[in-house]
Amino acid sequence: MEKTNVMRVLAQKKIPYREHTYEADPSLSGAWIAAALGEEAGRVFKTLVTVGASKKYYVFMIPVAGELDLKKAAKAAGEKKIEMIPQKELLPLTGYVHGGCSPIGLKKAFPIFLDRSAEQWTDICFSGGKVGFQVEIAREDLARAVRYQLADVAKTAEE
Repeated sequence: MEKTNVMRVLAQKKIPYREHTYEADPSLSGAWIAAALGEEAGRVFKTLVTVGASKKYYVFMIPVAGELDLKKAAKAAGEKKIEMIPQKELLPLTGYVHGGCSPIGLKKAFPIFLDRSAEQWTDICFSGGKVGFQVEIAREDLARAVRYQLADVAKTAEE
């Protein structure tokens, strides 16, 4: 497999990871991907890129079966309002395509927020930098790869 930016960064920082692959299809849901990997949906995170009212960009990692709570996200980022960026802006802004966006190896460093639900897991999975490829690393190792803040930003089933 061709090395992704994620793999390069993890190797450079000597951070161990496990590779997971699945049939690349951007129409697949995150819950389907978690099931295909044999993982609980709460352990598999998707990476979402947003823009605040200030025009600053923010990255949020939430469980694949969840949704980003835009009000909670804005509060965590100290913004009045936050919205998802248009899909066509993702590649030029981050270097990643929809379905393959990772918090590691972004073109620019943006503030990253990891949903607080990740605290219950020792290891988490997220995109390895391309559709069909996930990496699994220890949550404490993610902190060695990128700077992030824990925040309550995902909608719960009751909300």
